[in-house]
Amino acid sequence: MATKLIIGIGNPDLPAGRQGRKYAETRHNVGFMFLDLVAKKLGANDFAEDKKLNALVSKTKFDKTPVVLVKPLSYVNKSGEVVGKLARFYKVKPADIIIVHDDLDIPFGHCKSSFDKNSGGHKGIESVIKALKTKKFYRIRIGLAVRALAKARALSDSRRDRFVTGLVLSKFKPSERETLKKVFKDCWTRLEQLLKQ
Repeated sequence: MATKLIIGIGNPDLPAGRQGRKYAETRHNVGFMFLDLVAKKLGANDFAEDKKLNALVSKTKFDKTPVVLVKPLSYVNKSGEVVGKLARFYKVKPADIIIVHDDLDIPFGHCKSSFDKNSGGHKGIESVIKALKTKKFYRIRIGLAVRALAKARALSDSRRDRFVTGLVLSKFKPSERETLKKVFKDCWTRLEQLLKQ
């Protein structure tokens, strides 16, 4: 059976004492957050740092299929560097890779799965497409779009960029965390379907 790579995209936190947990639980790290749930559901071992791959890695199985869960230790916009290394190291075809990430084109509270799609402007996905030299990989896209984003899109480029950066690097409110629990159930269902293919 071919190994499946499930990679959550997010920003890593620096070691404790340097900057604390600046990115933990931010919207841009929703891929990391979902991977924590997947690891728990699959009974995976704890994430451990693999310095050679520049990632936190956890191994498990889904039925009899080997699964490697990965949190790259590169920043979101450079995720492709780590994904490329992982694909070569585990000898995995792009079609056996599932990337989990935030998506500003999907309303908050929703989740979609896709295959062979453009990046939609997501810099991390652009870097993955460049590294793999193909779009033929799976994605679980977790919606982050909020009403204020529609207004921000009408602003000048610099003001819009500041708004988007502020949004994706902000932490979820308690009420939004409750919504995320429901979204993650939908994402889990979609992931199970992809793993059964």
